[in-house]
Amino acid sequence: MARSGVSTTVTELPESRVRVEAQVAPEEIEKRLAHAARSLGRSLRVPGFRAGKVPPPIVIQRVGREAVLDEAVRDNLSVWYTAAIDDAQIAPIGDPDLDLGDLPGEGQPLTFSIEIGVRPKATLGDYKELEVGRAEAEVEETAVDRELDGLRERSGRLDTVDRAAGQGDFVVMDFVGSIDGVPFPGGEGRDQMIELGSGRLIPGFEEQLQGSSAGEQREVSVDFPDDYGAAELAGKSAVFDVTVKEVKAKSLPEVDEDFAIEQGFDSVDELRADIRERLATAAGARIEAQFREAVLDSVVSHATVELPDALVEARAKELWDQMAHSLSHQGIDRQTYLKIAGKSEDEILSEAKPDAETQLRREAVLAAIVEAEGIDPSDDDLEEALAGDAERSRTSPKKLLERIKSAGRVDALKEDVAHAKALDAVVDAAKPISIDQAKARKLIWTPEQGEEGAGAGGRLWTPGSAA
Repeated sequence: MARSGVSTTVTELPESRVRVEAQVAPEEIEKRLAHAARSLGRSLRVPGFRAGKVPPPIVIQRVGREAVLDEAVRDNLSVWYTAAIDDAQIAPIGDPDLDLGDLPGEGQPLTFSIEIGVRPKATLGDYKELEVGRAEAEVEETAVDRELDGLRERSGRLDTVDRAAGQGDFVVMDFVGSIDGVPFPGGEGRDQMIELGSGRLIPGFEEQLQGSSAGEQREVSVDFPDDYGAAELAGKSAVFDVTVKEVKAKSLPEVDEDFAIEQGFDSVDELRADIRERLATAAGARIEAQFREAVLDSVVSHATVELPDALVEARAKELWDQMAHSLSHQGIDRQTYLKIAGKSEDEILSEAKPDAETQLRREAVLAAIVEAEGIDPSDDDLEEALAGDAERSRTSPKKLLERIKSAGRVDALKEDVAHAKALDAVVDAAKPISIDQAKARKLIWTPEQGEEGAGAGGRLWTPGSAA
């Protein structure tokens, strides 16, 4: 079915690549041509017409059809490319090789071709009722104690003390910094409070305030690191004249009935029981996520997925691009990140390959399960999946789905929901076993597994196996 005036034919190529031959309908071309002409007409001066009111046919006549069409194609090619990928119903991976045909004559379609990597196909093995290790949710009392310690820290108060400052104490100070005797911008502060030992200040600063007392003045000498954020200070030595105004110590409450009441409970036992329950809930959610992942990886291990190196490299680059895009929102560009990490881009891509391979195998297997099980999410399923996003956007799932459909993004949503349902199906059918049992079974080998069966080193034959 043609989408946005674009129809396609798909030819499978070796190594999980396809060629998509796309054709943009003549009526779509003419519509975009008229739109481009209107845009150009806003800045075109033609006698007899008001500024910005030149009709598209006049613009095309004055500027030339080919020039206007070239503008239209450049403005819309990305839209037609996306429509072609959607119409071809492929899951592209990596950068495309795009070949644009000649600009069409009047009443003729525009043609272009795309060669691109696609998600590999999986041949499923056993994927139902697999036995997979699942941990038990256990909460040790030491974990409850750690949570209580955290509550005490957050409930603590700072009291002024008449003694020298030690590790973990807080110092209120004024300071003025200088380099070669000249104060520098940003090097002065008043009534600043720091925790000794927190490591928040320049290395060496906090250590030199150990043992200081209220009213004492100290000279603190430090060296700014070579990679310090302010380039004008990086690698330079500075001296800070510090006046200690107060020394404060944190006082932590005892874990008693009063403390429990402050936290909203009648007794310490009730408080500990609530902490234990919350920790158990969190552990259960973590274990469930780990189990789901383990089930999927077990299904993957029973499946066959041909995975060309070029496809893994393409996905690794996608992962790097995604991370770089995320970092850009934090004001960190690629080169800055590479410098901080002390790695080259090739090293980053090489490190991303194992994750890329895992992702591709999982996606291929989930797609195969969707096909094998005939999973086709309904609008109700899609709305259920959108419930959280709809609530955050202060709209209804139905309206959000309508917006997604009108934006042409419903296929991607349907695939995500279908994959989630496929994973639910295999997880629900899986048989949990203990982690010890799962580890033991990895050591059991049968000749049918070949040399890549159980792990390296000593291996056990199952009883009755042939040599």
